[in-house]
Amino acid sequence: MTILSVLIILLGFIGSLVWLFRLQVKHISFNKRVLFGLLGGVVFGLLIRLLFQKTTHFSTSISWISLVADAYVALLQMLVMPLVFISIVGAFTKLEVSKNLGKLARNVIAILLGTAAISAVVGYLAVVAFRLNGAVFTEGVAEKTRIAALAEKQVQVKGVPITEQLLNLIPRNVFADLAGTRPTSTIAVVIFAVFLGIAFLGIQKKYRSEAKTFAELIQSFEKIILRVTTLVLRLTPFGIFALMARVMATSDFAALVNLGRFIIASYAAILLMFALHLVLLIWVKVSPREYLSKSWSTLLFAFTSRTSAGTLPMNVETQVEKFKVNEAVANFSASFGLSIGQNGCAGIYPAMLATIVAPTVGINIFSIQFIVSLIAIVTISSLGVAGVGGGATFASLIVLSSMNLPIAIVGLVISVEPVIDMARTALNVSDAMVAGIVTDRLLKKPIQSKPVKNVEFAK
Repeated sequence: MTILSVLIILLGFIGSLVWLFRLQVKHISFNKRVLFGLLGGVVFGLLIRLLFQKTTHFSTSISWISLVADAYVALLQMLVMPLVFISIVGAFTKLEVSKNLGKLARNVIAILLGTAAISAVVGYLAVVAFRLNGAVFTEGVAEKTRIAALAEKQVQVKGVPITEQLLNLIPRNVFADLAGTRPTSTIAVVIFAVFLGIAFLGIQKKYRSEAKTFAELIQSFEKIILRVTTLVLRLTPFGIFALMARVMATSDFAALVNLGRFIIASYAAILLMFALHLVLLIWVKVSPREYLSKSWSTLLFAFTSRTSAGTLPMNVETQVEKFKVNEAVANFSASFGLSIGQNGCAGIYPAMLATIVAPTVGINIFSIQFIVSLIAIVTISSLGVAGVGGGATFASLIVLSSMNLPIAIVGLVISVEPVIDMARTALNVSDAMVAGIVTDRLLKKPIQSKPVKNVEFAK
């Protein structure tokens, strides 16, 4: 029966993928196919968990499902550095005037860091409201393994002063950062792209021919990268199905019950921060209903894929096409939002973990010193958190190590990471979109950019 169970699971999995492909052939909309992939993955994952979890070769079946899920995520990660680099440099090549460039950058970064500081407060309040401060969670085999692995990672950040952490954001070898060899590689690529863009603006008048050639080269490369992105994003319904099936089939429901209050508190904090995003939009006369109706497909993609970086092209397209945000502003906010001020992964999450664990080492979480330190450290450490898997863990290690707090809490919540990370990622993407929309509305004289042909990401 064990081999037969594997065959049944694989046939069901392949049949589901074929069904999704047939929906594409029938020209069912991309958003509907993503939603069907999400719901289908949840149902399929629960079914094989209930029917086959206790069979001998259950893990073998899951490994084949993981092949599709991990391959999809790997393809998204493949696009991260090229998209970040080309989006920022491409934005500079489309600028016709640069006098508002400083204001653009200041506004985007101020909004991203400002919301990161607020999200730290929200995370703190969520722990207090749900009485999680000092909470103790069950430590199983998986948690012990994760804690041991985190101890090795902590060596990279423990004892490193904030000034040195900021210095690590600067690229020393841009080729190494383009290869993603450091946790801060994304922000390093952003910084290099900004310098390259400023240099381009500086030679426009004196070396017009060379500047034009460079601009055409970058814009050609941008179109090719966007085309590659289109090809990858067409695989989204299949990838989402596999991801959700694996999550539902392998989730530790006992851990979900044990950490239930933490999950509820996390979602409450995320929803509250999302509501604050809507308030910020109301300030610039964008209604919550308009924002939700126009951005839901992008937020759904972020929720299901769990990658802010993979959502970058959809983020830009949503801002430009649906909210009429200037393309340069949209590229800046979406790219900077990948590595600066991520409200979910770099704001709420590390703030909650720090507030939970602080009382266990005798720290009064209600003291002004603790609250101010928490907000400051979370805000500063939100610089350079990559918008791919593991960013929240890296941010948490920095915050906990900087505040001399135990890191074991990061490993203890490993069992519910996927469940919370979906909402965190959607909040990260929302923050980047809000930064672009608000900045665009605040600029008195919108930055003019050359018209570009719209790229449709999914058909």
